[in-house]
Amino acid sequence: MSDQVDVRALARMVAGLLDDSHGSTLDDLPALACRHAAEIGVTDVQIYLADLQQQKLRRLSGEGPEAESVRHPDELRIETSLAGRVFQDVRLLPRPATDVTPGHWWVPIIDGTSRLGVLRLTTDGHPLDHDAARLFATLVALLINSMHVTSDSYFRLIRTRPMNVAAEMQWKLMPPLTFANERVTVSATLEPAYEVGGDAFDYAVSGSVLHLAVFDAMGHDIAAGLTSNLAVAACRNHRRQGAGLAENSVAIEHVLTEEFGRGLRFVTAIMADLDMDTGVLSWISRGHHPPVVIRNGRWVSVLECPPAHPMGLDVGLPVTLCREQLQPGDRLLLYTDGVTEARDASGREFGLHRFTEFVIRHHADGLPVPETLRRLMHAVLSYHHGKLHDDATVLLTEWHGKPATEG
Repeated sequence: MSDQVDVRALARMVAGLLDDSHGSTLDDLPALACRHAAEIGVTDVQIYLADLQQQKLRRLSGEGPEAESVRHPDELRIETSLAGRVFQDVRLLPRPATDVTPGHWWVPIIDGTSRLGVLRLTTDGHPLDHDAARLFATLVALLINSMHVTSDSYFRLIRTRPMNVAAEMQWKLMPPLTFANERVTVSATLEPAYEVGGDAFDYAVSGSVLHLAVFDAMGHDIAAGLTSNLAVAACRNHRRQGAGLAENSVAIEHVLTEEFGRGLRFVTAIMADLDMDTGVLSWISRGHHPPVVIRNGRWVSVLECPPAHPMGLDVGLPVTLCREQLQPGDRLLLYTDGVTEARDASGREFGLHRFTEFVIRHHADGLPVPETLRRLMHAVLSYHHGKLHDDATVLLTEWHGKPATEG
């Protein structure tokens, strides 16, 4: 920590903000943040959160759900604004003072490795202690994550248009879009964000094992959403009881056929376990597109594995467990067909080659995994003139290898 901010002032800022957050709501956060930021020399705080598709940054006004409507007047585009550059690059950037506005700093709001938005911190010309600003932004991120689950203001703010019921159900089901530790980075994206039906992704950590899965249910409606919700819930339930991949998929199929009947509703899936210590990937295919590995930023391998039938058809094909040894730096892609089968105006598919080449090119640019996926899905949407007719999901995992400190 630099000597620009007294350690006692930092302690007062942290303790005061945490103490005042108890019993507060997300609508109270802008005022709380502004009050306690004074301890580190900040005179004004504005909180901007990324919308669901990560195209815009929208200011949290603190004035309640009606103020955070879909027609939000105070927003900045991520592609064209200085604040958006901070969001993309995850770094602090200054905005010098003008004759009209005082100078301020844009600071990314990061929860672990998940990008939530940016802060605008005004200091009236005083130097900004970057370490103190990052600590302050981390506290704000933690409070946003703890407060948003009970806030309609938050969900109105991050939505730029109305969402259908199936999508409402799917977004409630899935884990955060980004997770990282020393061994792995996991990031996901899902479109069409406001009309998604049968796609879902899941991941979880258990000791040294990272569980990964993508699901694609038949259809694109509430019934498809119910089917994939049931498949994910069943997957988690049996996994948490110790079921292996093949056994789990059979149990999921049993749940689906018990609920919907044989063959009436079905789900394709890739379900995988990655040993984060050794890099050994184990997976099964239930009628789904095979995983893809990108190695050394250029080499692409499709991981073939004999597929069993989609879960819910109950036709008795055997479930085969396959394994692959990953190398440090490998990127594993699990995806649904909405990504590769998106078509342009002439009917040409986006395709697997274009998909993997996009990831390779942006990997070479040194972009973080979440930013690569954000740009990928915007490219897919643009290719399809902004509207997809099928769900498109990508779950990208980068295995970093075992930390050197652990031998």
